[in-house]
Formats: sequence, structure tokens, C-alpha cells
Amino acid sequence: MRRTGPTTVTPVKDTGPPGRGLLYGLGRACARRPWRVIGVWLLVLLAAVAADRAWGGSYADDFDLSGTPSRTGSDLLNAHGAAGSRGVAAQIVVRSDAGPLSAHRDTLAAAGQRLTALPEVISVAAPLDTAGAVTDDGRTGYYTVRFRENPAQFEKSYVGRVDAAVRALRADDVTVEYGGPLGQLARPAAADRASEAIGIATAVLVLLLGFGSVAAAGFPLLTAVIGLLAGLSVLGLLASRYAFAAASPTLATMMGLGVGLDYSLFLVTRHRKRLHSADGPVEAAARTVATSGRAVLVAALTVTAALAGLFASGVDFIGMLGVAAGTTVLVGTLAALTLTPALLGLAGRRIDRWHVRTPVDEPDDSGDIWHRWAATVRRRPWTFLLLGLVVLGVLGAPAAALRLGHVDAGASPVSYTERRAYDLVADGFGPGADGPLTVIVTLDKDHRTTGAQRDALARALRDALTATPGVAAATLPKATADGALLVSTVTPDTGPQARATTALVHRLSDDVLPGVLSKEGATGYLTGTTAAQQDFRDILADRLPVVVGVVVAAAFVLLLAVFRSPLVALKAAVLNLLSITASFGVVVAVFQWGWGSRLFGIDETVPVESYVPMMMFAIVFGLSMDYEIFLLSRVRATWLETRDNHRSVAVGLAGTARVITCAALIMTSVFLAFLLSTSVVIKMLALGLGVSVVLDATVVRLLLVPAAMYLLGEANWWIPRWLDRLLPRLDPEGSPGRAGSTGAAVPAGPVTR
Repeated sequence: MRRTGPTTVTPVKDTGPPGRGLLYGLGRACARRPWRVIGVWLLVLLAAVAADRAWGGSYADDFDLSGTPSRTGSDLLNAHGAAGSRGVAAQIVVRSDAGPLSAHRDTLAAAGQRLTALPEVISVAAPLDTAGAVTDDGRTGYYTVRFRENPAQFEKSYVGRVDAAVRALRADDVTVEYGGPLGQLARPAAADRASEAIGIATAVLVLLLGFGSVAAAGFPLLTAVIGLLAGLSVLGLLASRYAFAAASPTLATMMGLGVGLDYSLFLVTRHRKRLHSADGPVEAAARTVATSGRAVLVAALTVTAALAGLFASGVDFIGMLGVAAGTTVLVGTLAALTLTPALLGLAGRRIDRWHVRTPVDEPDDSGDIWHRWAATVRRRPWTFLLLGLVVLGVLGAPAAALRLGHVDAGASPVSYTERRAYDLVADGFGPGADGPLTVIVTLDKDHRTTGAQRDALARALRDALTATPGVAAATLPKATADGALLVSTVTPDTGPQARATTALVHRLSDDVLPGVLSKEGATGYLTGTTAAQQDFRDILADRLPVVVGVVVAAAFVLLLAVFRSPLVALKAAVLNLLSITASFGVVVAVFQWGWGSRLFGIDETVPVESYVPMMMFAIVFGLSMDYEIFLLSRVRATWLETRDNHRSVAVGLAGTARVITCAALIMTSVFLAFLLSTSVVIKMLALGLGVSVVLDATVVRLLLVPAAMYLLGEANWWIPRWLDRLLPRLDPEGSPGRAGSTGAAVPAGPVTR
């Protein structure tokens, strides 16, 4: 594109020492009084951890699906006092291999009485006393225990009380396993500590090899760990007042550790470069925070804005996952901007005194490998652009087959009691018994008062349900005590996470129930766990485009304000969408198609958890913008000094190559280490996020960004005058002459029309 306006060079008035800036003052104060800052952080950390131990809350999956058919049906059951509608139900599955359960009748009855006596228990339905709760061979059955609250949120010690209640059964050679929310409570402690240790160990290795300096490796690690522990403690306190999903602390750890390392590393690397020219370590730290600290703030703002965009889903469960991740991101950013300069000031010029090889920071030589790579891309921009697009296209192709669903207990490790309970029920009663559907029918006044009409409707409904493809069995609908409702239980042919079960839920809701009931003036609803999960999936599928639009729009506006270029902002958004699609494709291929899934401890194909794409999109988009901001801020700073687009791209690529590459390796190792988690959902997030960071740091940053910027030329920096005047100024690195005290003349800004 031809430049359509004059390029002007305007003298920038000397604003005096950069200490007048807030970030400069913050960096200088922290570097001058390092022990005070370190002491404050240690006190804050100790206080936060102690408060979390004393008053912190718990984490459990709790979906608020107000207005959905499943929630309406559940509310109707509660309102009309249907049997077994109160509280939260969980199964305790029993299996006798030596003979029928009836041989243990007295032991089963005694165990049921002890379970009934437990706190929080409303009722217990014993297997031998409940129709349909024992298999045809009499060897497998289940208690239905109803709790006042969701048992998944109880203290772990509650499992010991349940164990004591059923101890006699186990002593009688009866297998006992816990299903549903009670099984979730009985899960062993997550193995996330091993993942964290692997991520930190990998970070140490990468930093030592990449920079040589022990301090360059140690300072980011120390800052990130302190920020992470403080952030998790703050999250625990928030969990005492607000509902957070079970995956929240793990997700917060992944994000907090990753960005904490990245942001601190970015500051340490720039500081070590500035030490060569600044008047002392304190001044170098102050200028680093005043300039690179702005890029860190903009990057953190982008990540949190993307996470906040999850509230556009209209589902609090999803929005609060964003809050959980955003909490550790914000605390980690605060630690990077305060604790890092304090450590730098404490180290002084001795920062590279301990090293494992010759310490390096940012390159000076224009002949280094990254300058040569930039020159190679400049010679063949179309070739590298097309190559990058092909790679992302191939990886992203499986995303077209994305199938959302719910990963249930059948995908949990066999070491979990909930998985063993799931398998016992599936083997004894059929796979559909792990996800039964409850049909609720509201009756008009005629059907409530006339028993014959009500019975005729019940028989017609049962006949229609049993004749529906995909239904294994359906009970005869029974009326509630007040005659307002008919209630039936439908058992599918297939398990809860099967595609056929999803199709059955829609078939019953959209066709079967309206077809039978509409002419009778009645209305039907599907409720129960499986129906609620399907409603949740449908809501997220409908609102995913809204979240994508909100996050992309917010990021576009932010980048537009930062870099003063519509094309740069648009390019960043498009390339990030392509890299996200590629990471979606990898997740589909591994988990949904089963390509290499056994390498990650998954022994069966599963649908993609319904909220994973939305979470991945917000997180990946935010993190991708991190690297985009770090790279483009250096490119733009060089452009403002030289007005040479080709040189700006080369200098920006070379200046950030080492730090971004190391940061990407660290963040990838942090994410992929969580593949050790026993949660399939965490594995999905870990793989998707790890792949996205790799693609962003290689294909996007090394191929697509420089190739696109070379092809666009000076059009990269074009902006209409009216838009330039309208936008706020968010300079990520500080304009030349403003971050320092030289008062040199600099270009006035981007090419405008």
C-alpha cells in the first residue's frame, strides 16, 4: 500500500527525568528498598496462606441452569413434593461375587441404618427395598442416598464416616463403591504438585541454558512462585463466598505460574541489557519497569480482558473459571512489577556473578541468527506466509468435527471409586443406567381430577417412550401426591457421553414429548444429571460465538490503541484465531478420535468437554496476545525511531527472540506437565494450551508475523487521522525520548491519512 500522508518528524519536548512516571517511580522505589519490598511480600504471602487455611472455601462443580427444561423439571419436582426429589442424590454401589445380595440382607439393612444416621443425610433407599435397584442375577445393587447439600463440597473427612458406615459390608466380602458426587468427594488428592514440580524444573533448565546466569533463572522463578502461592490463597478466600468449579485451582496454577515466569523473565532480560548503559542498577531497574513494565501491564490487561469475556457466555460457572485464572494472573503481574525490580536492585551489578556459561541478554550484533532469519523471510515472504498457513490449516482441520459433550466418570482412572461404581452399574444394569433421564409431565385440571384420563395418558406416554429408538426401558409414569405431575424414568441404550444419548435427549424433548402431550394440554420436561449436562452443552454451543466476538473485539480495540494501526490489530486477531483453531484440531484428534490418546493415559475416546473450547479460546487468545505485544512493541519502537519497516521487523524479531522462545518453552512445559493430571478435562486444557503456545512461538512468530509485516510494508503503520485522534494512547514501551531523558527528536507517530 502506498503511503498517502506525509511522514513528519516532530521534536518531543523534554519532560524531565522519567521519575515523574508512575511505573518509573515504582521500579525505582522497589529497587532502592529491596529488603522492604521482599519483607512486605513475605508478610502478605504468610497472611494470605494463613487466612486461606482458616477461612478458605472449597471447589465443586455446580451448574446454575435457570430457565432450562432440566432446571424447570427439577423445580417442579421440588415444588410438588415428588418422592425422592429433595436434596442431592448419590449412589453407593454394592456387588457380591460369592452369591446374591439377599444373602447379606441383615448387613445391608444395618449399613443403611448407619448411613441414615450420618449428618447431612435426608434419606437412604436400600437396594433390596427399592424396585429396580438390584440386577436380575441379584449380585449387584445400589443405595440411593440423598444429602441436604452437594456432598462433593463436604470436608474430605466425611468420606471416613461413610467408610465406617459400610465397613461391615466390606468385611462380609461385599464390594462397595461410591458414585456421583459422593464419588467426587472420595477422589484422591490431585497430583498437581508433580506437574508443578516438573514445570519449575524445566523452567530452571531452560533459563540456565538460555541465559547462562543463575540470577536470570532464579529471579523469575522466585517471583512466579511467590505470586502463585499468594494468588491461590486469594482464590481460596474468594471461594468461601463464591462458587468455583473443581478445576479452578488447577487452571489458576497453570495460568499463574506460566504468566508469572513470562512477565518476570521479560523484565529481568531487559534490565540486564540496560545495565550496560544505565547509571547504576537502580536506574536500570526503574527504566525497565517504566518501559517494559508497560508491555507487561498491557499484556496482563489483554489476558484478563479475554478471561473476563467468558462472562459473555451468561453462565456463571464459566465466568468464575475466568475469575479463578485471572486472580493468579493479576497477582503474578503485581509480583513481577514490584518483587522483580526489588531483586534486581538487591543483586546490583553482581547479577551475573554466578553463571553456568557466559551470560547473555539481548543481541547487539545485526549478524546474529535471528537477524539472518528475518532477512531470509524478507526475501521470500509469500513462501513463508503460505507455509505457515498450511501448517495451521492441516492441524486445524479436525476442529471441523468438534463434538461437545460431558466427560463422565467412565473416563476417570480405575483407581477412583467413582469409576469402579460406574463400571459396576454399567455391567449390571446396562450402560444407560449410569445416565437415566427423568420425564416430568405437568397435568391440567381435568387430568388431575379424573383418574381414568390420567392413567390413559400415563400408558400412552410409556408406550411412546419405550417405542423410541435408543430407549432401553421406561417406567410407567406415576402421579405425585397432589396429582399435579406424572414422573417416569427413562434408561437409554447407551452411556451418558455417547453421541446416541445426546441424540436421544433431543429426540425426546423435541419430538416425542410434544407429540404425545400437546393434544392433551400437558407439558413435558426432561431432567436429571444427563439432561442438565445436555442443556449446559447446548447453552455453551449457542453462546460460544458471542464469547469469541466479545474477546476478539476487546483485544482488537486494545491492540489498536496500543499500536495505532488497524492492520496490525487485525492481523494479530486473525493469526490468533488460526492458531487457536489449530490447537482445537489437535484436541479433537487426540481425545475425540483417539490418536495417541493412550500416551496421555486415556483408554477410550471421549467428546470434548463442553466448556473446554470456550476456556481454551479465552486463555489462548490472551496468551497469544502476550507474545504479540512483546514482539510488536519492539518493532513499533524501532519504527518510530527509524521509519524503516524492514529494519523494524528484523530488530524486533531479534531483540525478543531469546526471551520469547525461552518464555514459550517454559509455559509449554508448565502446561504439558499437567497431562499427568488424572482429570481428563485438565488433560484437554493442558494439551490444547501447550500446543497453542508452541504454535504461537514458532509458526506465528517466526513465519506468519514477519512475512505479513514485510508484505504490508509501511501500511502496517497507517491509521486514519480521525481514528488516531479518537483512540487513547497506550504506549507499551514508552515513546523514544520519554522513557529516557535525552529529549531527542522522534517521529510523530504512524502514517495517517
